[in-house]
Amino acid sequence: MLHLIFKRSRRGGIIALIAVLLALVLGALLATTARAQSAPTYQFVYLRSIDTLGTEVVTPGPSSIVGLLTMRDAPVVRWEQQHANRNPGRLTLSVFAPGAPTTGVPTQNIVVNMVGDSAKLTISANGTTSEQSLLSAGGAVALVGNSVLHTALMADHARGAKKTSLPVFLTNGGRTITATVSERGDTTVFSIAGMDARILWDPNGGPREITIPAQNLRVVRATGTVSGSNASSATSAPAVLNYSAPANAPYTAEDVVIPTRRGYTLAGTLTRPKGVAKVPVVITISGSGPQGRDSRLPGLSGYAPFREIADTLGRRGIAVLRYDDRGVGESGGASTRAKATSADFADDVTSVIAYLRTRKDVNGTRIALAGHSEGGFIAPMVAAKNPSVRAIALLAGTAYNGRRILEFQNENGIKSLVQLTEVQRDSLRRTVPRALDSLATANPWMGYFMKTDPATALRNVKQPTLVLQGDTDQQVTPEQADSIATVLKSSGNSRVTVRHFPATNHLFLVDASGAPSGYTALKDTKLRRDVLGALADWMVGVMR
Repeated sequence: MLHLIFKRSRRGGIIALIAVLLALVLGALLATTARAQSAPTYQFVYLRSIDTLGTEVVTPGPSSIVGLLTMRDAPVVRWEQQHANRNPGRLTLSVFAPGAPTTGVPTQNIVVNMVGDSAKLTISANGTTSEQSLLSAGGAVALVGNSVLHTALMADHARGAKKTSLPVFLTNGGRTITATVSERGDTTVFSIAGMDARILWDPNGGPREITIPAQNLRVVRATGTVSGSNASSATSAPAVLNYSAPANAPYTAEDVVIPTRRGYTLAGTLTRPKGVAKVPVVITISGSGPQGRDSRLPGLSGYAPFREIADTLGRRGIAVLRYDDRGVGESGGASTRAKATSADFADDVTSVIAYLRTRKDVNGTRIALAGHSEGGFIAPMVAAKNPSVRAIALLAGTAYNGRRILEFQNENGIKSLVQLTEVQRDSLRRTVPRALDSLATANPWMGYFMKTDPATALRNVKQPTLVLQGDTDQQVTPEQADSIATVLKSSGNSRVTVRHFPATNHLFLVDASGAPSGYTALKDTKLRRDVLGALADWMVGVMR
């Protein structure tokens, strides 16, 4: 397997194109080595199904290529690959704590030199430096396995040297594995232990897209390029997160620890309006992928939707409990994450409800749920089993099972490959069913997602339900909001409100296109005011 690429298999989500169709990635980076230091910086977005996991920014230079990988609530990795005449040289890795500025001292720094059949490592951490020499293989290259872009870079090296195999030294495992390299038309398949990274090269040069089917991972180049101060802004990690209430806010912010029946605890923040003896509370439920309590997104400075929701509702007299997903931030449960499904994350929400009902300052009859993306799939599951939940709000929730969604997305992806003939597109279409079957078997989250029809839970939701949907959402298609409403109403729930927002993407940001590849180019990263207003007005009404 690609040993370092997202060993967690936590959640999938809904926008992944199963790698058989892919589009265009990192070929020309080595070809740009003659450029000056002012060469453009390319930004990539990591996508797993419904949601965005993070970003990677790559800057080619005359003698090295630098990458900065920023994932949600994970250490930030900076890598620098020296090269000469298209041949990889010294590799330097710097690891920074989540939220720490990348201009400071890294928590760990590793320099790797491949010499003969050995890997020479210099490791610096906690003020000490050590050196190691590990047996590898002649001609091996070091691989930053958690960087898909670095994997593509090594694939480009192999194809430039006309190699069909390449020994790679895995930097976080110390093992050497032989990768195979094959060409399928204008696509390069770089495979390690049976796991493929599929790269379709842009005929005009430069990076476009990579997919890893077994991990339901898709990495696409963002629209345009980033340079100068914009590059710094796009790649820098946020400052140390502060969950306290703003000055003069009409609410307080309390850090809480939530027990679960699985044995671990969840960490969160409860924003509580001042002067109210027993407050109504909204619980926020995040989308797919490991997320912190604010639901921030790397590459989108200032995007913190759950913090905005908490502030808006707090000023309207409603408390909000937002929490770090299991295994993220200050929450426990990391060891359970790899095999967890949406049903397991629904159980976490149930634990949050139980915790709130132990508090004397909470009105236990007025607890509502607000879920975004996968959270909009989970909220009905919880409400159907907990009739005492007051209400639910679904922000870009899904109406179809995952297999239908992925089939639709694959078809759209195949149609978008305009450089292929119809015969080639038909050939790709025939590979999709088997690829989906394999993915469902290999990934517990994905298997559950593919087979579970959201309508099953929706038919049993009798609480007031608000459905919010962006009309340029390319991750959860807009008609699904109306399908959700139809299922609810046909099952006897008459208290259903649907709101569509024009020129609004999956993140509920103003966006005429809605394409995930354009997210990092958006100038306004605050939730639409009318979305926040619609949510707040509705919640105030149902919480009375």
